Amino acid sequence: MSEFTEVLMRFFQIGLPFLLMLVGLFGLIIPVFPGGVIIWIGALLYGIAAGFSTWGWVFFVIITLLMIACSLVDNVLMGKEALRSGASWWSLFWAATAGVLGTLFVPPFGGLIGAPLGLAVSEWWRHRDWRRAFKTTRGLAVGWGWSFLARFGIGIVMIFVWGLWVWSNAGL
Repeated sequence: MSEFTEVLMRFFQIGLPFLLMLVGLFGLIIPVFPGGVIIWIGALLYGIAAGFSTWGWVFFVIITLLMIACSLVDNVLMGKEALRSGASWWSLFWAATAGVLGTLFVPPFGGLIGAPLGLAVSEWWRHRDWRRAFKTTRGLAVGWGWSFLARFGIGIVMIFVWGLWVWSNAGL
């Protein structure tokens, strides 16, 4: 096998999954972007390319559990802060709907505008008071901040665990 072919194979085995993981990690900045799932897909691609040894399965299960945690923490922290600020479940539904639609129609930042706007309008409609509506919207924004920090931290741990997996396969 030529040196070029070896380098190319190594890129597809390690480099491409790592680049995908970086896209997932930095995509976590966008609230509705499934960055944890993208990181997990990168790990899955690596596992398919490198093969799943016993330790490979252990690392992959850990990465899978972290991906689930990453997906759940997003909804829990954002919703918790908005509810604490007085938002209703119905308003959170409209915020989520507006966030998803905003992301679909004005990617990648439409969700950043759509979700708070959806929450503010829904809360204004509910109370007919802009001050209360902005208070709950501020709560959503605080939840987003905490959620981003938690998801980003989990994403870094996922990539670190994948790095251990790669290192264990290298026989170092």
